[in-house]
Amino acid sequence: MSRTRLTAACLAALICGAASPVLAQDFRSTPVVTDPSQAALALPRPQPAIPAPQDRPYPGVIQYRADVSDLDRRIVQVEQTIPVAQAGPLTLLYPKYLPGNHAATGPIQLLSGLTVTANGQRLDWVRDTLDPYAFHLDIPAGVAAIEVRFQWLTQPPGQWRVTQAPSMLNLQWEKAILYPAGYFARRIAVAPSVRLPAGWTQASALAATPGEDGWVRFAETDLYTLIDSPVFAGAHHRRIDIDPSGEHVWLNLFGDEAKNIQPSAEQLGYYEAMVTQADRLFGARHFDTYEFLFGLTDQMGGIGLEHHRSSENTSAPDFFSAWNKSAGDRALLPHEYTHSWNGKFMRPADELTANHNVPTQNTLLWVYEGQTEYWGDVLAARSGLHSPDEAVALLATIAAFYDNQPGREWRPLQDVNNHNLLGYRVPGQWTSWMRGTGDYYRESLLIWLDADTLIREATNNRRSLDDFAKRFFGHDDGSWAPQGYTFQDVVAALNAVHPHDWAGFLRERLDAAGPEATAPLAGIERAGYRLTYVDDLTATEKAVQSGWANDFQYSLGFTLSGDKINAVRWGSPAFDQGIGAGWTLTAVNGQAASAEVLREAVTAAKGTDAPIELLVRNGERYRTVAFDYHDGLRYPRLERIEGTRDRLADIYAPRRR
Repeated sequence: MSRTRLTAACLAALICGAASPVLAQDFRSTPVVTDPSQAALALPRPQPAIPAPQDRPYPGVIQYRADVSDLDRRIVQVEQTIPVAQAGPLTLLYPKYLPGNHAATGPIQLLSGLTVTANGQRLDWVRDTLDPYAFHLDIPAGVAAIEVRFQWLTQPPGQWRVTQAPSMLNLQWEKAILYPAGYFARRIAVAPSVRLPAGWTQASALAATPGEDGWVRFAETDLYTLIDSPVFAGAHHRRIDIDPSGEHVWLNLFGDEAKNIQPSAEQLGYYEAMVTQADRLFGARHFDTYEFLFGLTDQMGGIGLEHHRSSENTSAPDFFSAWNKSAGDRALLPHEYTHSWNGKFMRPADELTANHNVPTQNTLLWVYEGQTEYWGDVLAARSGLHSPDEAVALLATIAAFYDNQPGREWRPLQDVNNHNLLGYRVPGQWTSWMRGTGDYYRESLLIWLDADTLIREATNNRRSLDDFAKRFFGHDDGSWAPQGYTFQDVVAALNAVHPHDWAGFLRERLDAAGPEATAPLAGIERAGYRLTYVDDLTATEKAVQSGWANDFQYSLGFTLSGDKINAVRWGSPAFDQGIGAGWTLTAVNGQAASAEVLREAVTAAKGTDAPIELLVRNGERYRTVAFDYHDGLRYPRLERIEGTRDRLADIYAPRRR
């Protein structure tokens, strides 16, 4: 609208005041789309439907070749020969719902250069307009196979997880493969080969034969097993037997340098004990071999990802040489190992999908991840990877986090199981209010501790959650075939161990939300402990709470990273002062700021009425804020309740049989 002319409708609105505004819906135009599949499309040919997966064998074997040797440019070159049985439409899919990610995280953005040929002639493809993970082809008569070429453009730090570094790499098949729609993944046969950098060796759950010019030929397998069997490779690699019962469980160490992969005999003994304790916990195995793929690196991206017969893991290069500072990472391998039973062999039924483009649903992640988190920590303690004191100190940090989490006021734990579907592990400024991925791991751990201690108390310690684990995960020894479980299955297995209203027990904790909802800490008290807060920590607690010196979460309500304020807790004193994450702490009570100066100021104000004055900066704006806070530093600790049974000691004690 110009300043000098008004339409009749606008003039009427100005004069009458109450007249309806002009809306887009008033205009006459082509009808809007209500059914996307019926929209008029500007495509070179009609778009076919994507075939639904059927339980039938795909005709022939897909020949797959990936060259991962281009470390300088981090480009993976892929060639596939895909047999075709007949002329007509064929749809190729890029994996969308990746195992272990619980979301549509397939990085289709990194697939490039897609070219398809048949009998030397190029075939045009059309990307599906509703599902960009699907590519439609029209196969001419007389074609027995198509050649597919593309690149997976792995990225440098800061954009995507780094999978190729100067001394090691991680090939995840699902990031660099296309497969035909219309079939269950387990019914598509693939013969894979990979070209490694010169002189490198690899590890995978797949049988492999080295060839010439860096090529490694893997045994023919099905697409499901292939995607579930990633590869680690590197210049510095050791494969160590950690199975006391025979050569079936292997620790594959890859390092930025050779010195990174030199664990001591004592450290290897902990991993051998972990394998033994898992056998005693579950009473069965569901693999022929298990390969831990463990990168000790600061150049490749961090990961902890489960597979049925292997797992992808990374930690700091000095993980073994600086053992005392690695306590927080030592439960990683026990967690991923537990997933072979919980999540891979026994899997939530809503995640047991036909192929990697059928949507996953996550209603049971509090079992898939939550109980795995519980058993991972328990196995870490039973094996010696964590000392009893370290295990208790780690549990204190989890309890304190949920004891101080306001997000439960609006969002129940059951809904947090949807978090990955809303945006895969997207970090947020207000995580204490938004809640997030960690909750179906760690808050669920507290629920399973609650269940374990309830069973122990009710049965006079004759039964425990160990009995559930053996019954639920330990049947069908030697079987690999995944089995789906439901909420009702979980409840029935718990009742078989100890009759109780387990459905009500679980639903109460999963669905609790509102101002009265509290963290599920009953298991800690039933275990003989109470959560307290102290102003100083033991050496063990400091090692476990590695960021303690910069942690003011439970006092002023934030953490420090250098001079930056981070992780402001919703509803905390800092939040009430209007401070957000990313602000700069400049001064404390007139002194140049540091974490040490702030600790001293918080300590000095304890029990007084003197405010703590902080000078903070947000961009170019400075503010002085005064905290009326006088409770001193607060770090979590689990304190024994006198006269009670120490059930944490019972839970963390190694099993003798």
